Amino acid sequence: QVQLVESGGGLVQAGGSLRLSCAASGRTISRYVMAWFRQAPGKRREFAAAITWSGTSTRYADSVKGRFTISRDNAQNAVYLQMNSLKPEDTALYYCAARYGMEYLSLLESDYGYWGQGTQTTVYS
Repeated sequence: QVQLVESGGGLVQAGGSLRLSCAASGRTISRYVMAWFRQAPGKRREFAAAITWSGTSTRYADSVKGRFTISRDNAQNAVYLQMNSLKPEDTALYYCAARYGMEYLSLLESDYGYWGQGTQTTVYS
């Protein structure tokens, strides 16, 4: 079992930056595809970014491409989401997710078996 704990969310002005962290415990994440999803108030949870085991490949939702960067440090058993040029529409609860096995950067919630509790990011104009 992998336990995931997100941190780093907060209140930020539009145009600002935040760095989210996801700390994993229980097992090493070196063979897990890791991803970030987000859920805005009144909306369904949506994919934001994903990264392969080694970190050599990434995938982003169109809405965050060019502004967000996902990275990982397997030695620290952690994943990060650097968020720049934040917009009010980025306001959401951000979740870290993990998928064991096949190294495919899925956009589907159902493909990820492990989830954190989320960290809130609020962007004001």
